[in-house]
Amino acid sequence: MSSHTNNFPKLHNAAWPGVVGKGEGSEPPIDLDTMLDLTAAAEVDGVKFDGFDLFLFAPHINIDATADELKTLADKAASRGLVIGSVVAPVWPPTGGGAALDAGEGRTHFLEQVKKGCRIAKTLREQGIRPYGVVRIDSASSVADWAKDPGGSQRNIAETFKQAAKIARDHGERLAAEGEICWGGMHSWRKMVDLLEHVGEPETVGFQADMAHTLLYTLGENAPEDRILPENFDWNDKATLDQALTKLTAALRPWTIDFHVAQNDATVFGSGSHDHTGRHCLATDPNGKLDIPHHAGFWLRDEKGVLTKKFQHICWDGCMFPNAVMMNPQTWKDILSAMISVRDAHGWTQ
Repeated sequence: MSSHTNNFPKLHNAAWPGVVGKGEGSEPPIDLDTMLDLTAAAEVDGVKFDGFDLFLFAPHINIDATADELKTLADKAASRGLVIGSVVAPVWPPTGGGAALDAGEGRTHFLEQVKKGCRIAKTLREQGIRPYGVVRIDSASSVADWAKDPGGSQRNIAETFKQAAKIARDHGERLAAEGEICWGGMHSWRKMVDLLEHVGEPETVGFQADMAHTLLYTLGENAPEDRILPENFDWNDKATLDQALTKLTAALRPWTIDFHVAQNDATVFGSGSHDHTGRHCLATDPNGKLDIPHHAGFWLRDEKGVLTKKFQHICWDGCMFPNAVMMNPQTWKDILSAMISVRDAHGWTQ
């Protein structure tokens, strides 16, 4: 009999590491079937992944997929004993979207992608394969462009998000804005809170916390004025790190509607449209600065230590790993083990 008695939140893997950072100039993408097979095969102490979260982007899934193609996707998930949770709308200019801070064509293209993403999310829900989850977005705007007119940029992004909220409501969906420091208007914790307050749609537009990305908020990368940890911080000072994360999560937890378990080594890098963003690490990386189950609790419990139970699933996120690492079954067992440790510490039974 398993000692892991909690069955909520459900544990998901992310399919998008097979696509993000792959393709031209890099390693080939790992197809969706392979990602699902690796997910379904992982097992630790009799516990398996419950589902996966999905990037609505070819070659995994076409944003213009037909109902029949989505039924095929649903069948692929069901045949492996998996469900689908949150989906990522490809809102960025290179993928057919546009910058949310652009009140013209950028907004138009951004909203078109949100509408398509919400259509897919709704269809998968109606097909019975997607019992929970949100549609994930971000501002699709660089920090440099945002900084040309911070006030105007923030107002424009908020207006774009407000219009996106109406689209989401019309589809019975919610939108989660990912807190990643490469996206203008969302590149610090204060600016993220400010943006969500300007949108003013807490029932529809919330925050998607990724443990790797939000750690970078404490360092003030791309927004030094909002740094929480001291300069030249000693990562052996666990008490100060906990204090910083307490401050960070107190501000963003009330908005959080989607959650990624992840690891980070506190380094940053930039590639393409990602301006100094966080580097995901493997769950077992010795350079990882997070105590995964301990620090997940800062997001999953309120200031009094009470479980919030605000979402029914949590997802692992780890992008930009070499294909050889992702094709190793032990990688996914290690990740699943980390996910189980989070649920053991902060889960519940229902």
